[in-house]
Amino acid sequence: MRVPAWVIVAAAVIMAVPFGWGLGVVAAMLAVGRDVGVLPAVTIPVAVAGAIVFALSSASTPLVRLGILTAGTALFLVFG
Repeated sequence: MRVPAWVIVAAAVIMAVPFGWGLGVVAAMLAVGRDVGVLPAVTIPVAVAGAIVFALSSASTPLVRLGILTAGTALFLVFG
C-alpha cells in the first residue's frame, strides 16, 4: 500500500517545527555565544518558518524532505 504524498508532506510540516526550533537556538548561539538572552525570540520563528517552507517546497521528494527534517530533529535531540 502506498502512502499518499500529502500525508508525508503533512508529517514533514509537523517535523519542521522541532527542527526549526533547534535550528533557531543554534543560530542564536552561533551569533552571540552561550549567553543568548532574548535573541532566540527572533531566530526561532524565522527558522521554524524556513523549515516549514522547506517541508512544503519541491526541492526533492516528500520522503527525502521528511527524512532530512527527522534526522535533523534527532540530531538536535541527541546532541542538544
